[in-house]
Amino acid sequence: MAHRVLIVDDEPQIRTVLRAYLEADGFEVNEVGTGADTLRELTRPGGRPIDVVLLDIGLPDLGGLDVLQKIRAASEVYVILVTARSEEVDKLIGLSVGADDYITKPFSPREVVARVKAVLRRNARAEVKGAPTDGDALVFEGLVIDRERREITTGAGPVTLSALEFDLLLALASAPGRVFSRAQLLEDVWGYDFYGDERVVDVHIRGMRAALGDDAANPQIIGTVRGVGYKFLKKAAS
Repeated sequence: MAHRVLIVDDEPQIRTVLRAYLEADGFEVNEVGTGADTLRELTRPGGRPIDVVLLDIGLPDLGGLDVLQKIRAASEVYVILVTARSEEVDKLIGLSVGADDYITKPFSPREVVARVKAVLRRNARAEVKGAPTDGDALVFEGLVIDRERREITTGAGPVTLSALEFDLLLALASAPGRVFSRAQLLEDVWGYDFYGDERVVDVHIRGMRAALGDDAANPQIIGTVRGVGYKFLKKAAS
């Protein structure tokens, strides 16, 4: 069954071009031009859910980042931000409150299709090796990662992560103690055809630590290896 993509852009010409490329690659495509229509489309009763949202930041009614906040309050759908602005990557994604990827205008439609495929491949990476398990859960001291339900529980209770943050934590937790470079995490989590800045990893690590209550100055879950990358610090529950 074809994956569904929602294109959100107030320029009809851009929507038409992206739709043509995505449909030629086998995707089912919906398109809207405003933030309000985006929220209505995502909450429409019945029908199959949207898999990926291509969300332009410069919408005529609601700001794209405001729309993303509303999406994140109710959904883990993959969201790729589209922007014509020139902000630093970490500022853009930090403000975005849960974007999975970003792309800047002008862009190649083929690159957009590649980004969509990259985020969807994350769903195919559910098989994790080398980690302590209890059924479909990875069980550590003070932390449980339920792979099937995509739920996180700490000693303080349930934790909500974005879809990408969950995948990033899962990649690290699959090999406790192993040091992952930023390039390895981009390959494992974002996909081989990720074209962005490696700093995007740092931004999502910061968001994940904040959600987990993990102090960057004295981390108990995700450790920083200076000049290299990150590693998972938790030990298996005894």
